Amino acid sequence: MWKEYITAASLEEALVVLAEKGERARVIAGGTDLILELERGVRQGIETLVDISRLPDMDRITHNDDGVIRLGPLVTHNHCANSRLLREGGFPLLKAAWEVGAPQIRNRGTVVGNLVTASPANDTITPLMALDAWVLLQSSQGSRRIPLQEFYTGVRRTVMRPDELLVEIAFPATQKGQRGTFMKLGLRRAQAISVVNAALILDLDDSTVSSAAITLGAVAPTIIHALAAETFLVGKTLTDKVIEQAARLAAEAAHPIDDLRGAADYRSSMVRVLVRRGLEELRQKREQAGVPEEPVRLWGKEAPFVKLQSSAVHTGKEPIQTRINGRACTFTSGYKKTLLRLLREEGGLTGTKEGCAEGECGACTVFLDGKAVMACLVPAPRAHMAEITTIEGLATGEQLHPIQQAFIDDGAVQCGYCTPGFVMSAAKLLEEKPHPTRDEVMQAITGNLCRCTGYYKIVQAIEDASDL
Repeated sequence: MWKEYITAASLEEALVVLAEKGERARVIAGGTDLILELERGVRQGIETLVDISRLPDMDRITHNDDGVIRLGPLVTHNHCANSRLLREGGFPLLKAAWEVGAPQIRNRGTVVGNLVTASPANDTITPLMALDAWVLLQSSQGSRRIPLQEFYTGVRRTVMRPDELLVEIAFPATQKGQRGTFMKLGLRRAQAISVVNAALILDLDDSTVSSAAITLGAVAPTIIHALAAETFLVGKTLTDKVIEQAARLAAEAAHPIDDLRGAADYRSSMVRVLVRRGLEELRQKREQAGVPEEPVRLWGKEAPFVKLQSSAVHTGKEPIQTRINGRACTFTSGYKKTLLRLLREEGGLTGTKEGCAEGECGACTVFLDGKAVMACLVPAPRAHMAEITTIEGLATGEQLHPIQQAFIDDGAVQCGYCTPGFVMSAAKLLEEKPHPTRDEVMQAITGNLCRCTGYYKIVQAIEDASDL
């Protein structure tokens, strides 16, 4: 994994480390991509991780008098999905963020991280490209502003230097008369990588299109504009015939490949389908239908923030000092592990299960500083000075948590392996929304996989616990 883990207390300290370490260092905030890349050997030669997740005021979405919306480097997908600013001035990004992963993933994964990973299948790049976004890169030597269109040089390649940190994403807020949406095709309803995605933004004068942006993901080495379709739409009214022709032109812009998620011909065909559906949504003014006003976050009460007075360095000699289930804990080993393995192997807390070790099944769900996260995607040193709750800490003495009791009463426990993860997600849901709707219950457990297919009893148990 890594040899050195540095939790930066300030942006300046992080930039100094990046300047010193060069190619041997990588920045980590959420880590939902990076941890897997390190474990799979995709990222070679990385010795130092620079954790910026404790930097204050970096998780803000702001809109100043200049009409520009700005996202800090610690803005997560859940921040976006719940942002009123984005709902009014950047809806395609909000919708894309809401469709990323599951609540536990969205609580950790940052939009900046999604951009820097630079996969053409990453969902938030496509709407930001359509929104004509730019990024601000900063190093110890200064800063530079790069249009997002010029940020990518190929698959998983960007213009960033090793000593630079992406500190801001910005784009002009959509104005009155502009409407946009994001369309995604995955192989399942949640926790899905895009087979194809598309973002559409139209500037409508009455019913006539005065400008159009259509961007496509997962169909070329980088996110691309469907230029012919954009040009064709200008001056047109969105009739069925116009929509069909624009969709066909968008499909012609795609240059996909065959892979495990879909054949090239299928992807091209689905571009046409998604663009047609997106244009129909915009014509009917129903692009926001189906996206909840207050998506489930699994945050519960406002999460605590611990500001470090100085950077924390872990090389194997320094202890990880944390609080687990209300008790102070010190670990003198395990700093190269994930939080999941630290809890199980060093902490002896085996209630947190390892099902997939790649953020797919939710069996390792724990609370980190008040938020539900997948422990398999969190580096162990992130536990330093943090507050962690595991399934062992959910009950109060001999009194089970209401959701634990409901699982027993309703027979929601089958093989039992996934049960801790489901219970943790459900407990955080009830903290956040004491009386959730059926749809909110379903949102809350999209990140939890039951291999016994026993969701009916699980949903019933959560609903029954909410009535207590």
